[in-house]
Amino acid sequence: MKILYVAAGIPVPGTLGGSTHAYAVAHGLAQLGHEVHLVAASHEGWSGLAPLARPLSSRHDGFHLHHQDLPKALSLLGAPVVLRLAQAIRPAVVMERYYNFAGAGLLAARRLGVPALLEVNALIVDPPAVRKRRLDDALGSPLRRWAEWQCRTAGAIVTPLHTTVPPAIPRAKIVELPWGAEVERFAAVAAAREARLPNVSGPQTVVFMGSFRAWHGVTAFVRAALLLLGQGRDLRFTLIGDGPERHAAETLAAPHAGRFTFTGAVPYAAIPALLAEADIGVAPFTTAPHPALRAAGFFWSPLKVYEYMAAGLPVVTPAIPPLHTVVRDGCEGALYPEGDVPALAAAVARLLDDRAAARVMGRAARARVVAHYSWLQHCEALERILRGMTCDPDAQGFPLR
Repeated sequence: MKILYVAAGIPVPGTLGGSTHAYAVAHGLAQLGHEVHLVAASHEGWSGLAPLARPLSSRHDGFHLHHQDLPKALSLLGAPVVLRLAQAIRPAVVMERYYNFAGAGLLAARRLGVPALLEVNALIVDPPAVRKRRLDDALGSPLRRWAEWQCRTAGAIVTPLHTTVPPAIPRAKIVELPWGAEVERFAAVAAAREARLPNVSGPQTVVFMGSFRAWHGVTAFVRAALLLLGQGRDLRFTLIGDGPERHAAETLAAPHAGRFTFTGAVPYAAIPALLAEADIGVAPFTTAPHPALRAAGFFWSPLKVYEYMAAGLPVVTPAIPPLHTVVRDGCEGALYPEGDVPALAAAVARLLDDRAAARVMGRAARARVVAHYSWLQHCEALERILRGMTCDPDAQGFPLR
């Protein structure tokens, strides 16, 4: 099956969660035997007028990669180029990653008369607390109407949580589908950790990975780390990533700077080696600073949690849905009440104090993500949905949850 996959403004390859997602989907579908054409960016931002003429095309890890470097807010300017590409490829189906100012893939699918699938990874209509929503309301709601048009045009919508999609859109076309981990990439890490743990002594390492933004809880992680160090524990803390909260996190950590390593943003290929040095993975999400999460629930599919688990790490994360169903307290890690920094520190301490139990939990975490949260399973589910949309004689329709 020929698949045109449009991920406007997402750098591939790249260090963003969206970069990992778009690459994993394109690569996974190609591995299943499909001819995949991914339209993405080579970097964030503007590259002059060239993207308005044609994309820069190449082969990348088994799929066709077409770079179109436009600012995300100007994504629709590239719609004529996407249409010409679609006319040349003649895809059986178009997939598009939803963004407020995107939609070129859906427009091309409509022009060609082929089915379209919409990927939704964020709340489509912002809550009233968001300034963009208030401005949109004042202007007569053009963004909301455009978002709902995309949803109505798509034959199916995949999203981690159905509440991301406006209530006016029929639930029957929505498939709740979590992201995953590239479990094969982390297999060697998990095996190496399993081999070395029985003989390890000395300081343990606790890792945070992700975007340094308020709702990822990076400063809560540092505060919990300081509580643990204040107990006289011999620990190291690795923080992988970057973002606006980095300066605040580094300032908090400064009194014990030798105990903290801030790597900055790193290539995805470097992640397994960094996790190989860790003993516990922490994902201290907090919904309080994020109006969309407060309004719709925790709709993110937690890539960092899946990758910790794939690397064989026990995980500490808040006891909120659906995180508490991915990591089960005492099985794959430890849970704590959202936003409670002393409880976060205590949850980490429980795993630090019982290395044998933590080792069992890490092994269980790896087994659980392989069984339920791999990119292969994600792509196999996408394949079933796509076949059900394209009149494939072998199609069995798509499963609705």
